[in-house]
Amino acid sequence: MNELELKYGCNPNQKPARIYMKDGAALPVTVLNGRPGFINFLDALNAWQLVRELKEATGLCAAASFKHVSPAGAALGLPLDETDRKVFFVDPAAELSPIACAYIRARGADRLCSYGDWAALSDECDAATAAYLKDEVSDGIIAPGYTPEALAILKTKKKGNYNVVVIDPAYVPAAQECKDVFGVTFEQGHNNFRIDEALLSNIVTKNRELPERAKRDMLLALITLKYTQSNSVCYVQDGQAIGVGAGQQSRIHCTRLAGSKADNWHLRRHPKVLALPFRADVRRPERDNAIDVYLSDEWEDVLADGAWQRVFTERPAPITAEEKKAWLAQVEGVTVGSDAFFPFGDNIERARKSGARYIAEPGGSIRDDNVIETADKYGMVMAFTGMRLFHH
Repeated sequence: MNELELKYGCNPNQKPARIYMKDGAALPVTVLNGRPGFINFLDALNAWQLVRELKEATGLCAAASFKHVSPAGAALGLPLDETDRKVFFVDPAAELSPIACAYIRARGADRLCSYGDWAALSDECDAATAAYLKDEVSDGIIAPGYTPEALAILKTKKKGNYNVVVIDPAYVPAAQECKDVFGVTFEQGHNNFRIDEALLSNIVTKNRELPERAKRDMLLALITLKYTQSNSVCYVQDGQAIGVGAGQQSRIHCTRLAGSKADNWHLRRHPKVLALPFRADVRRPERDNAIDVYLSDEWEDVLADGAWQRVFTERPAPITAEEKKAWLAQVEGVTVGSDAFFPFGDNIERARKSGARYIAEPGGSIRDDNVIETADKYGMVMAFTGMRLFHH
């Protein structure tokens, strides 16, 4: 099959809509369940490229959680600890495969933004991954294969309408790609630039100690940015994106947005948050929303009389600004990647507030000296990759 009719395009008024192969070849994707839409396939194909490249670069299975053509999160298949399981709503006794861990961590980067996501897996989807996805609000999944048990579980989701897509892992896109905007056709070479450790060799700071785990996290940040709407900045820790700032016109706004998401990721591990007394009938999305409000400046909205009773068994004490500041002051070892150069040192200053220790960015600003000087002030390690990663 070289063509698939879609219900509509980005919006219901945009009809007809389809995906097809111009050269008449077979589509590299097959729908096993559901009826994916236009935006679903945009998410699926971008997400698949991301996880495929992550596995190639690191040797570890990978997963991504996409929303509106940018990753809400991406992660490698590293084990979950006890705190991870609690924060990500995982049964303490559940047996998890590496690919299940990868998706749980990817969705856990920003659980609020991952609501209604498109999941992507670098490896075959197994029952452990499907069982976790079954209880999450998600639009669909793309993977190179599914075990019979996993497919049976996923087919029960969304009243049998959950979108399940399999992709041919051997598929290679054409060297040139096209898109139409306002009736005008744009053509460019496919971005097949390879991101690997060789890209990290140009360390420009006085501190040149770049441990293996930081190299891995830099690769994760850069590959995530390659498939994130620009401008974009990504914070990573221990094989997991913890904050993605996408589609901002100003780079400092990207850095702030991604940094605030990274701060929230860390604050979800605060003892007060872990101890929140949720009612048993409160579902995961409502818990995520409550935690987000609880950690925000609008915390009174969830702790006011008449509001907290809908979520908690008893009114929890608020978390103070001083407590949040003290908790975040302990954060260290975070890696930050940028899809284009940092034009000013203020980006480094903001990243440092979220525990940044390692930076990967293209370099090439007329103020590179100021950026390097700022990184040196805090003993950071910064690599200039020399490669911009814009994506639109």
